[in-house]
Amino acid sequence: MLDCLHARLTPLAIPFVLSLAALAVVLPDNASAQDTGKPPFGPMDVFALEWAAAPQVSPDGGQVVYQRMGFDVMTDKRHGNLWLAQTDGSGQQKLTGFDGSESGARWSPDGSRIAYLRSAGETDGTEIYVHWLATGRNARITQLPASPEQLRWSPDGHHLAFAMQVPAPPPVVSEQKLDKPEGARWAEPARITDRLYHERDGQGYLEPGFSQVFVVPADGGTARQVTEGDFHHRAPAWSADGSILFVTGNRSENWEYDYRNSELYAVDLATGETSAITGTPGPDMNPTPSPDGEHLAWLGFEDKEEAYQVTRLRVAKPDGSDTVELLPALDRSVSAIAWAADSSGLYLQYDDRGRTKIGFTTLAGDFTPVADNLGGATIGRPYGGGSFSVSRTGVVAYNLTRPEHPGELAVVRGDDLTLLTDLNGDLLPHRALGAVEEFWWKSSHDEREIQGWIVKPPHFDPDEQYPLLVENHGGPISNYGERFSPEIQLYAAAGYVVFYPNPRGSTGYGEEFANLLYHNYPGEDYDDIMSGMDAVIEQGYVDPEQLYVTGGSAGGIMSAWMIGKSDRFRAAAVIKPVMNWYSKTLNADNWFWYYHTRYPGTPWTNPDDYLKFSPISLVGNVNTPTLVMVGLDDLRTPPSQAKQLYHALKYRKIPTVLVELPGASHNIAKRPSQLVEKVGHILAWFEEHGIDAADNTEGAQTAP
Repeated sequence: MLDCLHARLTPLAIPFVLSLAALAVVLPDNASAQDTGKPPFGPMDVFALEWAAAPQVSPDGGQVVYQRMGFDVMTDKRHGNLWLAQTDGSGQQKLTGFDGSESGARWSPDGSRIAYLRSAGETDGTEIYVHWLATGRNARITQLPASPEQLRWSPDGHHLAFAMQVPAPPPVVSEQKLDKPEGARWAEPARITDRLYHERDGQGYLEPGFSQVFVVPADGGTARQVTEGDFHHRAPAWSADGSILFVTGNRSENWEYDYRNSELYAVDLATGETSAITGTPGPDMNPTPSPDGEHLAWLGFEDKEEAYQVTRLRVAKPDGSDTVELLPALDRSVSAIAWAADSSGLYLQYDDRGRTKIGFTTLAGDFTPVADNLGGATIGRPYGGGSFSVSRTGVVAYNLTRPEHPGELAVVRGDDLTLLTDLNGDLLPHRALGAVEEFWWKSSHDEREIQGWIVKPPHFDPDEQYPLLVENHGGPISNYGERFSPEIQLYAAAGYVVFYPNPRGSTGYGEEFANLLYHNYPGEDYDDIMSGMDAVIEQGYVDPEQLYVTGGSAGGIMSAWMIGKSDRFRAAAVIKPVMNWYSKTLNADNWFWYYHTRYPGTPWTNPDDYLKFSPISLVGNVNTPTLVMVGLDDLRTPPSQAKQLYHALKYRKIPTVLVELPGASHNIAKRPSQLVEKVGHILAWFEEHGIDAADNTEGAQTAP
């Protein structure tokens, strides 16, 4: 049955079956969405969006605890609290009476308690709490020096395992001590590091230390550290008898430079002995023991040092022997797994052509589809994401998205799907949304079939001609898909036909397709997008004289590349780009990750390759009015990259402006006001340089 999965860019030959009633629930009629009596989706509507995230179904399948997420218009931040829903759809309620951030919920094995993480405020730290279902009481069970994560119950319900950062002393260069006069205002002492990885976008400087695994009594008490050494240990998972914790880490002497590798280890809780289970070069992660104690499943691949490799599902005995790979013909990365209660097989999550799916495989490799359209927890652009959990009774809970709404809480029993929430029912049914259509075309480079989506403006008239906005996704090893996106809807509401493509290099189409960018990026993905744009124009409702392009991160790279190779666009908005691979690779938070996989060698051994694929090499060809935008706290594509484009265009007297967002990291959409501001600047720039705008080159160059 799975032999058909070897095919490239043809639909998976695994039918997805749901009841027609269920489909009617989650797929609103597009005609009603185009009702001319409804206003379009607007900027302030972003603040009213809510979505379901991180669902965890109870062992008996009767309830689901999930994060109810939204935006706080007063603090301009995301917030989330835990809610409890009945899986028969009979109702839901807030889990606790607390305010603040709640996350990481996990059911106790007997279903009587829920452990979770709570942060009462920015300065109060995160602690572990337990909620008792019978009484509704909550109690904090820890007082920790750092934030815990990855909570896991022991099989007997007596303990919780978690991971937490343990500090390490920074390196010392100078032993010099100075006597500071009382009351003197001296500079802060120097910050010294000798680590390969010492900062992270969105977090900033990483204090020295190592992630270790701890165990704490579920009724409260002292947390005991069970892993040791100057290595990182994460993702604890209990053995069936509770005597061993399986963890992910890299305990080799060269672990810091062997950063693409990780192994699975077994930690004996009685003796403290740590033993390696795997030893294959490449990542081994997500240890998941079977309930009967007979098997250990995990995800990984043997590293060939390529741009992209499919993550495989492996199963072995708990000591790592007799390893087999399940579903070898599934040419899709598995991102999450969960055992069936009878240990007969595993549920798995994977992306397929712009949609995230859940399937089930037996240990013999027999595959069954379970659920579709997982996601809707990435608010901004239509990326993947989302998560699922499975009860002992086979009830699957997950967050479900469609282009008409972000993640809602859903459960599947066999072929029956029940939607448990309607978090945006007070908003989105009362807005005219742009209809989203799947679209395929052939690349002008090699006739390869390429997929994308067209979003038409609300109240679309096929007899009219509309401006076209091309939105390029980031990554580039990522994908866009059939998912709700407020940014895309705001563009459509402004009167644009929006085209978002998945060119070669995108995930969800197999290893060969994504790996076409290996030592070749940007490359023929440019041809994929341009021929897709022409195919959209051929539909007859796009004005070929009104073409615009934008994209962020890798999408910013491609947007800069496109205007360096073509003058067809009236205006461009290049968001948080990489303009110079030489300087980016040596300056970003993940600077070491690209050697040998994105381009051959290093910037100093292969400078010509790094320059050849840098958009700065084409900047002398750019004639397109270009807005450049970046977050001032962006460590992934630092502001210096955006400034290289802005300064080059300014020097050449090409209309340009630089928009810098204070406090924004690489994830500009993290704060709703900046998501809206980003879209507003882009639309204003495109309008200023639209076909009906007066020629105002001087004004464009001096605009704020």
